[in-house]
Amino acid sequence: MKAIALQRYLPPELPESLFDTDLPMPSPGPHDILVRVEATAINPLDNRVRRPKDKVEEQPRVLGWDASGVVLSAGAAVTRFRPGDSVYYAGELGRQGSFAEFQLVDERLAARKPESLNHAEAAALPLTALTAWSALFARMKVPRDPAANAGKRILIIGAAGGVGSMAVQFAARVAGLEVIATASRPASADWVLALGASHVIDHRKDIPAQMAQAGFRYADYVLILSDTDTYYPAAVQAVAPEGTIGTVVEATKPIDWAALWDKSATLVWEMVFTRNEYTPERSHLIGEMLAEVAAQVDAGLVRSTMTEHVTPLNAGTLRAALQRMAEGRSIGKTVLSGFAP
Repeated sequence: MKAIALQRYLPPELPESLFDTDLPMPSPGPHDILVRVEATAINPLDNRVRRPKDKVEEQPRVLGWDASGVVLSAGAAVTRFRPGDSVYYAGELGRQGSFAEFQLVDERLAARKPESLNHAEAAALPLTALTAWSALFARMKVPRDPAANAGKRILIIGAAGGVGSMAVQFAARVAGLEVIATASRPASADWVLALGASHVIDHRKDIPAQMAQAGFRYADYVLILSDTDTYYPAAVQAVAPEGTIGTVVEATKPIDWAALWDKSATLVWEMVFTRNEYTPERSHLIGEMLAEVAAQVDAGLVRSTMTEHVTPLNAGTLRAALQRMAEGRSIGKTVLSGFAP
């Protein structure tokens, strides 16, 4: 099968950092489905994993954590899918990824593709939807009930990216929160407003000051989706007493917990692979969340966040897409499909 892989962790601008290759067709284990990948999407995780380091993989490693495709075969213990089913999923950290023609995935981590979306539109969703859904509803304990959230608001820092694009929709359209979104360009501001944000401020400027100028003293919830080191102090100022701050971005510096004390505020983290990495017996919750997201999409509450569809899929087009994302020039999600014959 055709795939895009790495063996050395080189500077991303080097052509050898990702290369086209042919790999053996994988065989499903008991709980696996073998999927023909129809479309895949890029994530910041791809760039984080391939950061330069002194490591050489014995075998080519395939990245990619978003896919939509068709089940070709299933392992002996699979009960939820059969050949011909269209599925979408975000895969696992320790297995070969979706930048390939075919991929194995544990059936418990997948769900049926939203019927109202094509494969490219669906491939934009899984990892970002899981991250945003878990951060808001599992970690930050936001009620999924607009009546319970009447009069409450959320500040989403870094709202125009992949996770932010889903978080804005879930917060506004599922939870019924008033959403203050940050965006730094006119195009990204228009994007988050179209997704359901009520107000937009610039995260390159003083966030609490802009909130005060707009008439908001605090936000009941603050979700950090970009550079926790930079935005945590602003989040502490912006969060309401007894409010909650959530972040999906790892910190590289010590966190000042004492800053939350006088507000009795809560800080929570979300790393979307925690469940299947540490408690695999709970892996089924991943597939269940994706099924719930698909239902929200098909009900018209949530839309695909695909803003760019690149074809064909090869090492050159993938490197270019990842570079654009690293430079902060992406809005929503970039999807790739179509290995050349």
